[in-house]
Amino acid sequence: MSNKLRNFGLIGIGMIAGVLVSLNLTAIGKDEPKTVAGLPIEELRSFADVFNAIKQGYVEPVDDKKLLTYAISGMLSNLDPHSTYLDADAFKDLQVSTQGEFGGLGIEVGMEDGVVKVVSPIEDTPAFKAGIKSGDLIIKLDDTPVRGMTLNDAVKRMRGKPKTPIRLTIIRKGETKPLEITVIRDKIKVASIKSKLIEEGYGYVRVTQFQEETTPDLVKALDKLTKENKAALKGLVLDLRNDPGGLLNSAVGVSAAFLPPKALVVSTDGRVDDSKRKYLAVSDDYQRGRGDALKDLPPGTRDVPMIVLVNGGSASASEIVAGALQDHKRAVIMGTQTFGKGSVQTVLPLSASTAIKLTTARYYTPSGRSIQAKGITPDVIVEETANGTTFDRLREADLDHHLENDKDKAANAAKDAENKDAKTKAKNGKKTDGEEDAPIKPIEFASKDDYQLGQAMNLLKAWQIMQKK
Repeated sequence: MSNKLRNFGLIGIGMIAGVLVSLNLTAIGKDEPKTVAGLPIEELRSFADVFNAIKQGYVEPVDDKKLLTYAISGMLSNLDPHSTYLDADAFKDLQVSTQGEFGGLGIEVGMEDGVVKVVSPIEDTPAFKAGIKSGDLIIKLDDTPVRGMTLNDAVKRMRGKPKTPIRLTIIRKGETKPLEITVIRDKIKVASIKSKLIEEGYGYVRVTQFQEETTPDLVKALDKLTKENKAALKGLVLDLRNDPGGLLNSAVGVSAAFLPPKALVVSTDGRVDDSKRKYLAVSDDYQRGRGDALKDLPPGTRDVPMIVLVNGGSASASEIVAGALQDHKRAVIMGTQTFGKGSVQTVLPLSASTAIKLTTARYYTPSGRSIQAKGITPDVIVEETANGTTFDRLREADLDHHLENDKDKAANAAKDAENKDAKTKAKNGKKTDGEEDAPIKPIEFASKDDYQLGQAMNLLKAWQIMQKK
């Protein structure tokens, strides 16, 4: 994969591609003293010289605010893939996104080699229904070439009023010529929880994204499954595949629904005191003083045999849940290696309308593991189909400027070597493992063709047989 993939964006929002929780949501007041020790005077002089050269000699006039915004954005984007500047539109969209509703196409994107790369389409959105796929390179928006645009400019062009069309010209692996796909913009509302009774005694719950209401919605889904089954469940599949993450407190809440009260869910550690925390399975840590969403949890929920499904699209908050349930030996984790985003972002408002999203801590599973640039390794490895995984996935370790795993230096070296080998194969035109000549249709989760879910059900039933014996 290219090492030029940069800041994630989400069409219609500056969506969370991981844990976007404010550990220290503060703004600098006008009257507060501002003291900064050890300013790099020579470097600041260089900055001023460059600023002055642009103001005086650039081919067209550039306003001061725009230049300073570019400078701030550049500082943040070169730290790591998840630190970024949020202008008024992006800040507003970020706030709206945590409530599960926003406007746009419904794709998470990044910038690679000067064009927009689709990281992941979101289920049940216009882009998903139109057939946009992970890995697609968007080279034109209507008749305007993308090359030369910033990611923010491209995202703004793809936004628009609901029911208006936009024509995307894309390059797709396996296709001999560019494809033109028209997508109708719409208001995107992502349902955080989906559930169904697979068969008598066995429930299925999918978390698509961790939002403000995910924990209470989970309780409602479990209550509904119990009532439909007319008895306590014999087994439960918790599906976290392709879940990009979301709010940290919601991840704690989902974990707490299945763990003993007061169990350690996750800990965070950073340079400032506020980033050094332990999050427990207690209401104060998942509801933020809004009462206990788990008080109506159906009986037996904390004891029901569980399988947690994960894949390379399971990131951040999803990995917190999987890691907590794995470390406490509460559930069997099944699927493929997860994304590997083990950092926490703090949203720091700069004004009433702008903010920065800054990586302030790493997080650790209850046993002290860091999954940064590594991911959660399933207890049972099951590929997406009986023939293997359908396509190569982008992971945290593939992102430019990603944080290293501070707990596992050997894993860092191994992953770097793996990435280098994959890039060499791609450059030489050789196929990587699992690559097919023809594109494979993405799996519809919870359908009869869902191979991983089928394997999860087989394990749950075998579990029941062994318990009876």
